[in-house]
Amino acid sequence: MSTVAKEVSFQAGEQIDHYIGGQRVAGKSGRTAPVYNPASGAQSAQVALASADEARAAIAAADAAFEGWANTTPLTRARVLFRFKALVEQNFDKMAELITREHGKTFSDAKGEVTRGLEVVEFACGIPHLLKGEHSMNVGGGVDSFSLMEPLGVVAGITPFNFPAMVPMWMYPIAIACGNTFVLKPSEKDPSAPLYMAELLKEAGLPDGVFNVLQGDKEAVDVLLEDPRVQAVSFVGSTPIAEYIYATGSANGKRVQALGGAKNHMVVMPDADMDQVVDALMGAAYGSAGERCMAISVAVPVGEETADELIRRLKPRVEALKIGDGMSRPEPEMGPLVTAEHAAKVRAYIDIGEQEGAELVVDGRGFDNDGQGFFLGGTLFDRVTDKMRIHAEEIFGPVLSVVRAGDFDEACRIINAHEFGNGTSIFTRDGDAARQYAKKIQVGMVGINVPIPVPMAFHSFGGWKRSRFGVLNAHGEEGVRFYTQLKTVTQRWPTGIRKGGEFVMPTMK
Repeated sequence: MSTVAKEVSFQAGEQIDHYIGGQRVAGKSGRTAPVYNPASGAQSAQVALASADEARAAIAAADAAFEGWANTTPLTRARVLFRFKALVEQNFDKMAELITREHGKTFSDAKGEVTRGLEVVEFACGIPHLLKGEHSMNVGGGVDSFSLMEPLGVVAGITPFNFPAMVPMWMYPIAIACGNTFVLKPSEKDPSAPLYMAELLKEAGLPDGVFNVLQGDKEAVDVLLEDPRVQAVSFVGSTPIAEYIYATGSANGKRVQALGGAKNHMVVMPDADMDQVVDALMGAAYGSAGERCMAISVAVPVGEETADELIRRLKPRVEALKIGDGMSRPEPEMGPLVTAEHAAKVRAYIDIGEQEGAELVVDGRGFDNDGQGFFLGGTLFDRVTDKMRIHAEEIFGPVLSVVRAGDFDEACRIINAHEFGNGTSIFTRDGDAARQYAKKIQVGMVGINVPIPVPMAFHSFGGWKRSRFGVLNAHGEEGVRFYTQLKTVTQRWPTGIRKGGEFVMPTMK
C-alpha cells in the first residue's frame, strides 16, 4: 500500500481544499459547498470554492512549471506516468471507494471507472511514439522539411460529477505527457478522487506545479476561460454549459474541446436476441443510476410485436432492480443519485412524462431507502413520442423511455432528428441492417450489439451535433493533436555556393 493512501483520508466535516504547486492549499475565499454521501444523505465534508485570485494562483503555478516540464524528454515524462499507473493500481480500491462514497455508484462500477481511466494513462505512456513528426528529405535541392509537435503551455480541464476519476484521466495524462502543465477544476459534488490523483502523481515524481487541482464553481471556471496564460480548455458536462465554455473560451483565443449532453437511443430490430437486448438495456439504462453521458435512455423497438415483447420482458426486471448503498454487501445493481437536488429533478421529469401522456409502466418514485439517501427506483415509460420533453431533454437518471417505430427508416429518422448525437446502438442479427445503420445514423459513437459504445483509449471519444463543440474529440490521437501545436521546419545547410539575393517566391527545385 502506498504511503499516500494513508495520508489521503476524508473525514466527515473536513474541508477539501486545493492542490497547487505540489501541495495542499487551504481555501481562503470563505466560500464552501457541502459534499454528501448520497447513500445516507449525510454531509461528509465541505469543499472550498476558489476565488478569482486563487484561480489565478493555480494558473501561475502551472505557468511557472511549464518551461521546465516542456524541456523534459518525452521518455522521462512517460516514465512518470508509468509510475503513476503503478500507484493507482496499488491503491485501486481506495480510489474506487472515494468515488462511491461521494458519487453513489456501486463499488464495482467505480472500479470499472478507474480501469477505463487507466487505459488512457497506458495510452499516454506511449507518448514518445505519438509525438513523432514527419520528415521529408530533398523537398528541394538540398532542402529537407520536418514537423514538430510541441506543447501548448498551461491547459485546463473542467470535469463533471458522474466520472470524477475517469473523465479527468481522459485529459491530463495526455496533456502532461505532451509537455503541457494542467489545472483541473473538478465537480464540487465529488472532489476527493481528483485530489487523491494529484497526491499520487507527486509520489510518481511529477514536478510541482505540473498538475494542479482547483476546487470551485463558476467563479473559478470564468478565470480559466479568460486568463491569457491558459492556452486550451477541455470540458465535459451538459450542453448549455458546454456551449458557454466553447463560446467564452474561443472568444478569448483558446482551443476548446467541449463535450455536451446526450440522449442515446438503442434500436431493437425484430430479429434481435431479446434476452441479450433486455440484459443490455438493464445495464445501459440503469447502471450508475443512469448518470452516464453514454447511458441508453431511449429504446426504439421496430414494430408493435417487438415493442410489446420488450415491455413484457423489461417490466419485471426493472421492478426487481436491487438498489442500495454502493458499498454494501451483497452489492446492489444500482446506487443513489448524486444529490437531493438532482434526485428531485429526475422525479420532476417523471411527473412531466405522466402529464405528457406517456404510459408509466414502472414508477421509481415510490422507492424508499428507510428515509435515507438520494434514492430513486428504476422507471420505465412506454409509448413515448419524439415530441415529448422526456424524449427531447437529457434526464440523467434511471428513466428509460420506449419510443415505438414502425420500421427501420422511422427509427433512424427519430434519432437523426434529435439535437444530440452522442452515442447509439442497434441490436440485430442482420448484417445488412447493422451496416446500413452505421452508415446512415448521424451520431458520433455507434454500437452494433454493444449497448454502450465507449471507444477504447487508443480511439477517440466524441459525439456529433449539440453533443460536442469544437473539432477534436477526447483522448486517442485526436487528444494528442488537441494538446500539441504543429511546427514545420524547412532547412538547407550551406554548401559554399552563394547566389546573392533572391526576390521572387522561392520554389523547391
